[in-house]
Amino acid sequence: MSQSVEADNVALPKGDTACGVDAAELVARARSLVSTLREREAKAILDRQVPQETIAAFQDAGFFKILQSKRYGGYEMSPSVYCEVAKTLAEGCMGSAWVYGVIAVHNWQLALFDPQAAEDVWGKDNSVLISSSYMPTGKATKIDGGYRFSGRWAFSSGSAHCSWVILGANMVAEDGDGRPEPYNFLLPRSDYDIVDTWNVMGLCPTGSNDIVVEDVFVPDHRVLRERDMFNLDCPGHALNTAPLYSIPFAQLFNRTVSTTSIGALRRALEVFVESTLQKRTTYTGLRLAGDTTIQKAVADVMLILNDLELRLAADLGELETRAASGDWPVERRAQLGHHTTAMVSRCVEAVDKLMLFSGGKAIYSGNVIQRAFLDIHCARAHVANNPYPYARNLGAMAFGFENDCMDL
Repeated sequence: MSQSVEADNVALPKGDTACGVDAAELVARARSLVSTLREREAKAILDRQVPQETIAAFQDAGFFKILQSKRYGGYEMSPSVYCEVAKTLAEGCMGSAWVYGVIAVHNWQLALFDPQAAEDVWGKDNSVLISSSYMPTGKATKIDGGYRFSGRWAFSSGSAHCSWVILGANMVAEDGDGRPEPYNFLLPRSDYDIVDTWNVMGLCPTGSNDIVVEDVFVPDHRVLRERDMFNLDCPGHALNTAPLYSIPFAQLFNRTVSTTSIGALRRALEVFVESTLQKRTTYTGLRLAGDTTIQKAVADVMLILNDLELRLAADLGELETRAASGDWPVERRAQLGHHTTAMVSRCVEAVDKLMLFSGGKAIYSGNVIQRAFLDIHCARAHVANNPYPYARNLGAMAFGFENDCMDL
């Protein structure tokens, strides 16, 4: 059952190599860590943090380099490699995989900032990691050469392992329409505090604590307008010309918070089938594996997994093709955005079926299916995994209304 659930036949770009490392090798390294992540999962949940040893293992394996600029020691590899590594790690511990995915995508985004920003972060050490909280709750005041910046942000995953952070704030642009719009601000660890607030029901290892900033200076070169990311007209594009950096921000970032649910669901299905094979009903002694309702539930989950794997592979391939050609019609961006944001809802549907038929043992702490149930439901709570705004926008466009979503 293991091989059919894992769907390891997902195609990776042939010849995608960097620094002597190819895509298959990176995925194999992720696969080799799955058992270790499972062994560390219980403690990571208890500590509400991914262990430092796990972050070091990700570093040693080269995972954070997959989307990083070659200029700073990265591989500039395909998003398909990045997503396959994240899915695979999630079969070991979804919380650890979530932290990997979120942190690694910032190494890609840094190439969109003014090049001086990357020099600030990686000029002395290109292994430095970056966390984020894009919610636009900050307050920025323009002054000579930059901004005075303050605020408090929630949900900064993996922040304890990072030396920089990207934070959001709304501002009125001089060339805008007079309404506030979101900007990203890049700050070093000396400019912010991490407040321990992460007491949650799922995704516990992500350590997604609050960030607090009190009146610090952020220079202009470490500020990025989200509209520029939408329009593919960022300060870093002049220097970072690889097609990888010509993908709209949301098209890649939103996959960061949806892809790991697929890996967690893979694991849950595998465990469900293996454990159900050994179970008999308490009162009749009949094998649960012979129950046709349970058999159909397994088939339904397998279908959802296969659908999601095929959709993700197709969409990632299309992102690369469009990045190379520069062809990004907004109608198609809206469709691709909806594909991504609907993924976790389908994982919720699937894991709910597994939880429903897992019996009383699944309510005990430490049950693998319960963990997947809680983690996937928590992933669905992320704003980028709420399909309704994206579906509404896409449906409106089908009726001739103009796109009103900048998160595409």
